[in-house]
Amino acid sequence: MRNNAFALLVPAALLLSACTTVEPVIKDNGPRTAACAEGGPDSVAQQFYDLRVSQPTQGLPDSTTLAKYRPYLSDHLYQQLLRASTQTAKPASWSQGDLFSSLAQGPTSADVASASTIPNRDARNIPLRVDLTRDDKRWHDEVLMIHEGTCWVVDDVRYVAEWPHAGGGSLSQLLEEKK
Repeated sequence: MRNNAFALLVPAALLLSACTTVEPVIKDNGPRTAACAEGGPDSVAQQFYDLRVSQPTQGLPDSTTLAKYRPYLSDHLYQQLLRASTQTAKPASWSQGDLFSSLAQGPTSADVASASTIPNRDARNIPLRVDLTRDDKRWHDEVLMIHEGTCWVVDDVRYVAEWPHAGGGSLSQLLEEKK
C-alpha cells in the first residue's frame, strides 16, 4: 500500500514542478560603484579593446585615460591602476610598454572570442580568448570578465603569448608586485 501511494506521489510532483516558472539567478561579484558599458561579457571586452586600439597608450594610464577606461574595468582593477598611477616613484618598466597585452608595443587589432560557447550562462566570471595582432605578429591573451552589479567588466588580463611578458603572468600580478 505504501509503494502505491509513493508511485502516485512521484508523477504528481513531477507534473507540478513542470508548471513552475523558474527565474534564472543572476550572480554577481558585489555592487558596482560606477557607470558601465552595455552588453554581455564578449561585447564589453571587445568595446574595451576597440578603445585601446583606437587610442593606444604606453605604460600606466593617466587619470584622463583611466576615466575613459572606467566603464569597462572592475572596481578592483580600477583601484589598482589608480593607486599605481598616483605613486610618486614609478618604475621605468611602467612608463613603457602596453600593460593590457603581452606585446610591449600593444596590438593594432583585437578580436574577442564569443561568450556564446560558454556553457554556464549564470557564471560570475568568464575568461575570454583575445586574438591580437600588430604588423606580422599574432598572439592570444585572455581577458577575465566578471559580473559586477548588473555589468560585465574587465577584471584582469592574462598574458599567454609565446614570449614572456616583462611583468609576469597577468596584469593584476604586475600591479601587486609593483606596490
